[in-house]
Amino acid sequence: MSMKEQILDFAEQFRWEPIIENAGKMPKADRFLVCGMGGSALSGDLLKVFSPKTRISVHRDYGLPEIDGGTFVIASSYSGNTEETLDAYSTALKSGRPLVAIASGGKLLEMAQKDGVSYIQIPPTGIQPRMALGYGCLALLEIIGNERTLKEMKESGVTLDPAGLENKGQEVAERIRDKIPVIYSSARNGPIAYVWKIKFNETGKIPAFCNILSELNHNEMTGFDVKDATRHLSERFHFIFLRDDTDHPQIQKRMAVLERLYGVRGLPVASYQLQGKSLIHKLFSALLVADWAAYYTAEAYGLESEQVPMVEEFKKEIG
Repeated sequence: MSMKEQILDFAEQFRWEPIIENAGKMPKADRFLVCGMGGSALSGDLLKVFSPKTRISVHRDYGLPEIDGGTFVIASSYSGNTEETLDAYSTALKSGRPLVAIASGGKLLEMAQKDGVSYIQIPPTGIQPRMALGYGCLALLEIIGNERTLKEMKESGVTLDPAGLENKGQEVAERIRDKIPVIYSSARNGPIAYVWKIKFNETGKIPAFCNILSELNHNEMTGFDVKDATRHLSERFHFIFLRDDTDHPQIQKRMAVLERLYGVRGLPVASYQLQGKSLIHKLFSALLVADWAAYYTAEAYGLESEQVPMVEEFKKEIG
């Protein structure tokens, strides 16, 4: 399936019904640790945005961090072959921690079946992990047992209009042509900004960065107080502000002021207003705009948008 087809078909993911196999072996828990890398970990980040009361954190590394015995470990790997996630799974299994796996196939699924561990099999569609965020979020909510949010997500997800957001994404791509995008958001929406960055990296095949307000007002912005001696360093960046009417009033004020100050210094700036029928609809609509922006960025440079050849090259090098 081409990248364009993956974007257009994204809303269909929310018609999927996640099923926990070996569900009887899952203990009750109120604290969760998602162990995953790349696109397989992004669902855990996004869950913090639309379900902030859920006690969930994300571990992007080998092994496990220091956690208490009641924390539920969720090993998430779309391919089922992610090295770090397999190591985290094995560490959790050996230590007897509550454990569940999410995968479309691969070694992780085989291990969970062999070990009698609870698991959810995501549809093995062959799409890239970064494009399977609907599946990932639904699987997480099923494991956590948040039925209300799961129902809301399915209802909001199927109403998404990927085709209707194409022009907005194309406009973003045109704005950042020959520039390096830097995405700014509130701390609450930081996971959204981070996914935008990831989409530009993996789909657009370009450098991209992100940060959050108000933290960056205390450090990063001073690096863009353009002077003649440093202008050549700053001129390659294009700043995208993810605005949200529900952000704290002072955060909204800080964004407006910073956008003006950057503009005065000759730095390219643009805003994207987060909009949607619900929080979940707003979140995924913003991510679809990022998908389109990254897709058309790759198109503009004549690059293939779906595969990640450098990742595969790196995997071969490390064995």
